[in-house]
Amino acid sequence: MNCRGCGTPLALPLIDLGTSPPSNAYVRADQLEQAEQWVPLKVAVCQQCWLVQTEDYTRADSLFDAEYAYFSSFSSTWLAHAERYVAEMVERFGLTADSRVVEIAANDGYLLQYVAGRGIPCLGVEPTRSTAKAAREKGLEIRELFFGRDTASQLNSQGWAADLMAANNVLAHVPDINDFLGGFASLLKPTGVATFEFPQLLTLMAGQQFDTLYHEHYSYLSLTAVQNLCERNGLEVFDVSQLTTHGGSLRVFVQRVDGVRREVQPAVQQQLQAELAAGVKTPEYYATLAPAAERIKHELLRFLLQAKADGKCVVGYGAAAKGNTLLNYAGVKPDLLAWVADANPHKQGKYLPGSRIPVVSPDRIDIEKPDYILVLPWNLLTEITQQFASVNAWGARFVVAVPELSIQ
Repeated sequence: MNCRGCGTPLALPLIDLGTSPPSNAYVRADQLEQAEQWVPLKVAVCQQCWLVQTEDYTRADSLFDAEYAYFSSFSSTWLAHAERYVAEMVERFGLTADSRVVEIAANDGYLLQYVAGRGIPCLGVEPTRSTAKAAREKGLEIRELFFGRDTASQLNSQGWAADLMAANNVLAHVPDINDFLGGFASLLKPTGVATFEFPQLLTLMAGQQFDTLYHEHYSYLSLTAVQNLCERNGLEVFDVSQLTTHGGSLRVFVQRVDGVRREVQPAVQQQLQAELAAGVKTPEYYATLAPAAERIKHELLRFLLQAKADGKCVVGYGAAAKGNTLLNYAGVKPDLLAWVADANPHKQGKYLPGSRIPVVSPDRIDIEKPDYILVLPWNLLTEITQQFASVNAWGARFVVAVPELSIQ
C-alpha cells in the first residue's frame, strides 16, 4: 500500500491488531445468526511525510452507513466543549449574522446548535442518515454528503462560502485526505478560517492508547503530518492549541495560502519542535506501541478471569468504538463481561460488534448492582464516575484498562 497522503510505499509497521469488525457496526438482535465482516486492523507509518495510517481494507460508505450509531450529544462534557468552542470562535474572528459557518461531520448538531443560537447562518455536512436526522430535528440545515472538492464546489454555488469551517474529529476519518482538505481550500472565503480537532499522535503514543486504532480512523495525526498535508492542498497552518478532549487532542487553525494571511503563531513551531524532540521522524519512536498493547491485553484478561473465579460480576460502561477495539483484540466475550451499559438509545438493545456483548440501558446498573464497572471510554472516566456515584452504596468499583489496569 502507498501512503494516502504523499503516495510513498509504506514499509514501517506500527501495530497489527489482528482482525475485527468495524468498531461502530453494532449488531441487531435479528442479525445474531448472520456472520459479521472481520477484516485486518493494521497500522503503518509513512517515512516520507510521517502520516500514520490504517491499511486499506474497508470502504468509508460501509463504515458510515444509515445505521451509524455514534451520537455526540450523549456526552455532557463534549457538549460543553462545543459550546465553548463556538464562543471562542465568535470572539476571536468576529463572527456575526452576516457570517457563514459550515461544519464538516456535523453529527447530530451538537455544535451547530450553539452557532444557530447566536443567530449566525450555519450549515452542516453529515453523511450518516441517523445523525443527520437528529441534527435536522434541532432545526439545523444539513447536507447528507461526504465532503471533498466536488461537495465544496456545490456548496460554493449555493452561497455557502465560509468564514469559519469546523471539523472536529473527522480529519482522521477520511480515506482521501487530499481531496478532503482540497475542499476546505475551495469553500473557505479568502478571509476564512478552518479549524481541525483530532487526537494527537504524541498523546496516543505516550499514553499507549492503541484502542483508539480502528477502521474508521484512517489516519493518526501529528502536526508534522498535518502541516505537510495542508501545504499540499493550498492551506497554511497559522495556530495550534492543546486540548484535553479524547485523552489529548490538538486544535489546528488553517487559512488559504492565496487568501488574506494571518501571522503564524509561535505555538506552531513549538509543537513541531516538541514532535521532533519526541522522535516522530524516527522509526524507533513507533516500536513501543505493539508490546504495550499486548501487556494491556494480558492485564485485562487476568483481571476478568480472576474476577470470574472469585464469583464477581463485571460489566462495562460506554459502548465506545475504542472499547470494541480493546475487547476484540483481547478476545473478551459475554462470559467475562456480562453486558455494557450506554446512554445512547440507538445502541441499546444491540450487541457489540465481534464480541456480541449486549448493550443495555444504564438503569441496569442500579438493578443488578455489579461488583466492577469497566469504563471503556476512559477519556470520560470523571464524567462517568460522577454520574454513577450511586454505585458507592454497594461498593462497586470502576476499572479502566488503558494505559494500565486501574481500579478506582
